[in-house]
Amino acid sequence: MDLAIVGISVLWLFLFGYIIIASIDFGAGFFSAYSELANTKHILHHIIQRYLSPVWEVTNVFLVFFFVGMVGFFPSAAFYYGTILLVPVSISNVLLAIRGSYYAFQTYGVKDSKIYTFLYGVAGLLIPASLSIVLTISEGGFVEMVDGNPVLLYEKLFFSPLTWSIVILSVVSVLYISATFLTAYADIAKDFDARRLLRKYALAWSGPTILSATLIIWQLRQHNFSHFEKIMDIWWIFALSGVFFVITVALLWMKKYYSLAFWSLIIQFSLAFFGYGISHYPYLLYPYLTIYDGFTNDAMATALIIAFIAGFALLIPSIWLLARLFLFNKSYVRGEKGKGGY
Repeated sequence: MDLAIVGISVLWLFLFGYIIIASIDFGAGFFSAYSELANTKHILHHIIQRYLSPVWEVTNVFLVFFFVGMVGFFPSAAFYYGTILLVPVSISNVLLAIRGSYYAFQTYGVKDSKIYTFLYGVAGLLIPASLSIVLTISEGGFVEMVDGNPVLLYEKLFFSPLTWSIVILSVVSVLYISATFLTAYADIAKDFDARRLLRKYALAWSGPTILSATLIIWQLRQHNFSHFEKIMDIWWIFALSGVFFVITVALLWMKKYYSLAFWSLIIQFSLAFFGYGISHYPYLLYPYLTIYDGFTNDAMATALIIAFIAGFALLIPSIWLLARLFLFNKSYVRGEKGKGGY
């Protein structure tokens, strides 16, 4: 098999893992902050904190793997994206620092601050919004070469409808994914008040999620017609994703099988995400960079693939153990035992 395809497939898998885990984390942080304003902290605080406490440290592991792999597999990507993403990634780093400081203050018992909580919640939505800019840039039309160096056209990027379509999707999908997961989590905890409220949030954000996804496809038709045609060639993948969206919403609406609803959501997003990746092939940055441009040598690629598969083989059991001990341990979720009991 083509090593370039294997390499990008492995990276895409790690990126998908980050999107799901980080979405739950970011959304949970936002709902925690929002509960301060909506006077629902007494309902949501405990269920959200029981989720965040053991998980927040591992959220960015997938992202680190992705960036290291991108530079390792596709050195040319560092040349193009390293320059044009300086500002967006710097913003994301500042926002990640804000979230990290909040966790530190919470861990060491500093008195709760509404300002820190607010910044923490807002940062959770701005991080995916800032990172999603990469997808917009990759569609082409926002970079020009000046003296052999890529230059990002900030004004064109800022005023592009495609940019804001993708930003909106990144924000609403974070809230939809997180609310759906936390609904299932509250159900396991038998926290019926939290489950009732989180279910309403999940249903409320499901509509904007599917509408914004549809809007992106429409905007791609205007902005990058060749990509739009490729999406139409594999329309059945996105149609199947839509079927699982209907299943997820139906289960939430019927107030049953919440865990199954979340797994249906995972399938929905995996189909849409990998369908998007397939339709974007072979470009990393349209039209300047493909996965074959500047691809590392075969020996390095083979070593990286083996290393990443080994890392994935270690990461999955670690996450499973974390879930077994904390996330889906009924005693822990229900607050019957503290972390010290394990």
